[in-house]
Amino acid sequence: MLKGKTILLGITGGIAAYKAAALCSKLVQKGAEVHVVMTASAKQFITELTLQSLSKQRVYSDTFQERDPSSISHIDLADSADLVLVAPATANIIAKMAHGIADDMLSTVLLAATGPVMVAPAMNVHMYQHPAVQNNLDILAKRGIQFIEPGEGLLACGYVGKGRMEEPETIVSCVEAYFEQKAGSRKLAGKKVVITAGGTVERIDPVRYISNDSSGKMGFALARAAKEMGAEVTLVAARTDERPPLDVNVVRVQSAEEMYDAVSAVWEDSDILIKAAAVSDYRPKERADTKIKKTGDTMTLELVKTVDILETLGQRKQHQLLIGFAAETGNAEMYAKDKLVRKNLDLIVANDVGVPGAGFSVDTNIVSIYDQRGLVEELPLLSKDEVARRLLAIAADRLPEEGL
Repeated sequence: MLKGKTILLGITGGIAAYKAAALCSKLVQKGAEVHVVMTASAKQFITELTLQSLSKQRVYSDTFQERDPSSISHIDLADSADLVLVAPATANIIAKMAHGIADDMLSTVLLAATGPVMVAPAMNVHMYQHPAVQNNLDILAKRGIQFIEPGEGLLACGYVGKGRMEEPETIVSCVEAYFEQKAGSRKLAGKKVVITAGGTVERIDPVRYISNDSSGKMGFALARAAKEMGAEVTLVAARTDERPPLDVNVVRVQSAEEMYDAVSAVWEDSDILIKAAAVSDYRPKERADTKIKKTGDTMTLELVKTVDILETLGQRKQHQLLIGFAAETGNAEMYAKDKLVRKNLDLIVANDVGVPGAGFSVDTNIVSIYDQRGLVEELPLLSKDEVARRLLAIAADRLPEEGL
């Protein structure tokens, strides 16, 4: 998978820099063209000559050492890379990446890079666990940076814990897996995918409403993944906690009725519809035009059912692949399977929102995917972006072949 690929290997100043030599060698042996960029601190641990000998390419460390007047090195390196891999990545370079600091060759290249970036953190366990570092990792994860999690064990400082850079063999496997996935990532090219996200809002009066805890994170992850796989994406978003991904068609709605109308408008031409939004089951029967004033110890609010978007589409579907979510707080499998059959879905994603790491407002999820025959795949704790990629890969394989 690496033959003919150009990998920019960034090496920073940690003791794990010595592993970068073996990593560089293994990438070259796999057929990759490796360009190394070192920080000044990295050169305290390992020499440029070592990496130059292993990569068979000149090594970069000085932003102002321009050797070719026809090009600007940090731009040329960033543009030519199929993948930027930073290993080891210290807390310092992670902070620079998170906050857009470009004060040396590597950080400048990273700021200029528009392609995929993979990071292998390596540092003391207390540094890795520090809130500032964890916050920076979260920032980068939301931007789509991929991480090779550090391992646990005896660290160079004498501590035992998480922070040791993964072994070169494992990192190479992760890089190969990335390119393998990318090779099949255009499975949705030319397909129209509709995704709903967020929590609908049912107004009581101009300042109050009924809603739920859905953040939109799962729907946004699905939109990003579908776009990466080549689909034309329409994202129908209700109330969400963050901005939607770029380069997708976003239709903003509030109520369940507005979401139904927006989805219905694109339903006929869609190939896949994934309803990740949490739609309110009920709405106030009457909506006040002005703020309702407090008049007593109790207040009675009469509610009526909202339109069931999934069930309605399930009755109308023809060629479309229809996928729903079942966010439960117990007996997730039973409720999901019932919903799958009752609403005539092709797939349903069940998750127990009461389990730590799953559900609303977090960047991870734990799900099980079912079809009419039973369990398709059970996924452990993963980032929502990875869950989205797995789900869309399954969906893509179930689309009818062209001409059939």
